[in-house]
Amino acid sequence: MRVGSSWRWQLSRAMRLSLRWCRPWRPQRGGRGPEGKGRLSGRFLELWSYGKLLLRSLYYNSLSNSDTLLDCVFEPVYWIVDNVTRWFGVVFVCLVVLLTSSVVVIVYLFVLPTILSTYALHWIVWHLGCGHWLLVMVVFHYYKATTTSPGHPPKDKLHIPSVSICKKCITPKPPRTHHCSICDICVLKMDHHCPWLNNCVGHFNHRYFFSFCLFMTLGCVYCSISSKDLFLDSYEAIESYYQTPPPDYTFRETAAHKSIVFLWVLTSSVAVALGGLTLWHAILISRGETSVERHINRKEANRLRDKGKVFRNPYHQGKMNNWKLLFGVEETRHWFTRVLLPSSHLPSGDGMMWDYIFARRDPMAI
Repeated sequence: MRVGSSWRWQLSRAMRLSLRWCRPWRPQRGGRGPEGKGRLSGRFLELWSYGKLLLRSLYYNSLSNSDTLLDCVFEPVYWIVDNVTRWFGVVFVCLVVLLTSSVVVIVYLFVLPTILSTYALHWIVWHLGCGHWLLVMVVFHYYKATTTSPGHPPKDKLHIPSVSICKKCITPKPPRTHHCSICDICVLKMDHHCPWLNNCVGHFNHRYFFSFCLFMTLGCVYCSISSKDLFLDSYEAIESYYQTPPPDYTFRETAAHKSIVFLWVLTSSVAVALGGLTLWHAILISRGETSVERHINRKEANRLRDKGKVFRNPYHQGKMNNWKLLFGVEETRHWFTRVLLPSSHLPSGDGMMWDYIFARRDPMAI
């Protein structure tokens, strides 16, 4: 059959179907009476019901509900947010590097010379040791958190432990694995997607993320406390700029005053904000759950409470054991070598197999 004749045949078939579809609308003989009108309205209702059934058959299944409908409606919004977050992640990483570098430069140019010239020897040793230790820990853990993959389920293996199938990846999902819409991939023991890292926080970089938050908070508290006296002097000096006549400060002194005020305000603000975030993650780690699991467990606890039951997190190994699992502490000396010093050791397990605890004899461990 030629292409032209096939095209005409398809067009004529479509026209015949259209005419057949509209045929019930044509009034028949005797349709002007009450019986004809009733027959026509019944035909219209039948056609309307058939149209709704045909439309629902295109998208409806037994799993459809209001949440599915809302997800479909807000899918363009989710797409925009995911793509904007992915691109803004690079900006946030550059912002972290820029602000951290500015604090380090100000400390080396204005704070450290004051410490070396006015403080006692033991305080000088303390500031040099503590300050550089915090700086090394912050830089190391931020670099590792941004460059280390959080871990993903292997796609080349068929027989892996799984509890469900990812609707986006169409692959098995091991326990504690969730799909990141920004990275568009499943993440082992996913906690959240951090735009300040431009990376997901998962099984293999969770320790780096928390250690960075902890040491960055400690570093900001250290800078804020150490520069408090300098901040007060600089603030008074800046207020004196508006006196008549203004004081005769050099350019270096003026830059030092403004830089120290900037340093104190920035580190104090970050210490409060990041300190709250660090405290929240510390509570989650003590409970043996991630940020995603927190919401899931809370819903499950409410559901079981309505049934008169008590929810228990199967991944909760006890507070101290949860911290040991996070930091990879197997011996006592590891608290020093793996927690207080830079360490690139891998976490316990592969992120796919987890120890479950469904019953506990010690109620204090819950």
